[in-house]
Amino acid sequence: MPLPEYTGPLGVKRAAHLLRRATFGATRQDIDNFAALTPAQAIAQLFRQTLPDPAPPVDPATNTEWVTTGVTNANSSDEELQEYFKRWFIGQMLAVGVAPSQALAWSAREKMVFFLHTHFTAIQSKINSSRALYFQNQLFRLFALDAMNADPEVNFKTLTKKISVDNAMLRLLDGNLNVKGQPNENYARELLELYSIGRGLEGALPPGTGEGDYVVYREEDVREAARVLSGWEFDEDFSTIDPDTNLPRGRVRGSVNNASAHDNGPKVFSDRFGNATIQPDPALLNGGNPTEASALDEISQLIEMIYAQPETARHICRKIYRFFVFAPHDPVSANAIESSVISEMADVFVSSGYKIQPVVENLLRSQHFYEAAAGLGDDNFGAIIKSPLDLVTGTLRFMNVPIPDMSSPSQFYEVTGMIVDQINNMGMSFYEPFDVSGYDAYCQYPVYHRSWITVNYLTRRYDFIRSLVNITEPGMLKVQAVDFFTSTFPNATIADARSLVIELARYILPVTDNLTFDPDLDDNATITAERMNYFLRAFLSDIYPPGTEEANWTSNWNTQSNMDTVRGQLENLLNAMMQSPEYQLA
Repeated sequence: MPLPEYTGPLGVKRAAHLLRRATFGATRQDIDNFAALTPAQAIAQLFRQTLPDPAPPVDPATNTEWVTTGVTNANSSDEELQEYFKRWFIGQMLAVGVAPSQALAWSAREKMVFFLHTHFTAIQSKINSSRALYFQNQLFRLFALDAMNADPEVNFKTLTKKISVDNAMLRLLDGNLNVKGQPNENYARELLELYSIGRGLEGALPPGTGEGDYVVYREEDVREAARVLSGWEFDEDFSTIDPDTNLPRGRVRGSVNNASAHDNGPKVFSDRFGNATIQPDPALLNGGNPTEASALDEISQLIEMIYAQPETARHICRKIYRFFVFAPHDPVSANAIESSVISEMADVFVSSGYKIQPVVENLLRSQHFYEAAAGLGDDNFGAIIKSPLDLVTGTLRFMNVPIPDMSSPSQFYEVTGMIVDQINNMGMSFYEPFDVSGYDAYCQYPVYHRSWITVNYLTRRYDFIRSLVNITEPGMLKVQAVDFFTSTFPNATIADARSLVIELARYILPVTDNLTFDPDLDDNATITAERMNYFLRAFLSDIYPPGTEEANWTSNWNTQSNMDTVRGQLENLLNAMMQSPEYQLA
């Protein structure tokens, strides 16, 4: 059954929490608008708008797109085009050029697309094709909001079938090398271990019965799945079009009527799958020979068999939970969530016909997501360390940093390229995870998102904020502190130093109940009075006689005097709060 839902108005704290997790960032005005909504109303605004597909990326060398029409000698090198694709994707996350009324919904859809990218991994250097990267990204976008499509076949299970013959995936995991008589097991292994049934609850697996037993599947299942998946190759021309998605896919080796590299024999699976047998449908064969249709049908049989196992739904729902809510770091926590949350999510997943959107929507409406149920704390607030991607995009969105749109491709790519550089610099090699498991933070038990923080990476996060808000620091991405505060907060709030620190904290920090500067009133349940006074001291600095700092700030702001000093103080406030450990949390 679905998770119990929270039904009251969100308020600022919960609205900010939702928008941090479900989008790539929001302004103060966005948060205020959502604060008046219930979760159901908020989720409808984020996930139930009809959105167009984004316009394809443009090559500055030709000032036209290349992904659908193909590459000519006039185009940039494909290495450059791959970089343009990544920067284009960043632009979609930030909803660059999108009407304000659709910007948050656009960003929410792209968050779903990014989740699918973290699940079905891509490694740019291995795939080495801008068009393959783009079409895989479009495939994810087609399935990201699957509940918006009335077709029951538009679901996560179908996406798993489509990704199995996707050009980028064929090249990433050597599916293009998997042929009859010389099976390559790479994709079959990762399909089972990573992308579908998984290997059970992390940290709580019972022992297998022997070598090659992975508890929910066996080594022989990898071998047989590889035989099912044999006989496909990367389509260099991108001319093989999937009739369901209208997107290019891999090409069957041989011909449509004679898939000569496909293993046509029966495939017998282990007792973990009830000793099921997959074999070609005689009606789809051509004189006994495999065809493209029979090979695709076998893949469909394989995925149907895998998804019939209850563990598949649980594995996928665990990944959804870790992405949007929290990653349990020990077996006790994992088991507690398994019985109280993951099982309900899996029920929604199965009952929806394996559509992912209803699962995510129910989770983001749930009492559990907001920890609003009676007797529960608020541990989900600030429970995830922001990825470098979320840190950078969320900061830029909150501070309304302008990003050029695609009407000037060179300027757009220059700025989004800087964003990619910042993300890479903080330890998230965008589209270049270390291995086919994907970015460690989303898959590596028990560290998960804690892997984002090392001494070096934390320093680089702080350097990003310093470069962004200090006018004297080098860098093109800049916030004009005075303009930002003037456009974001009421004048009376800015003029009162303590009110300004509290208001900024409410919107950018995750746990902000009962904020006070008085230690005697501090309940220690949120940001402490000691921390609040640290932010206040960093803001007011030591330029005024002791005891006059707040009055001098108010006077300078109200009279717009000593504006260089005012600017410096506002930069100090942003640096203190956005370089804090608290700001690294979502």
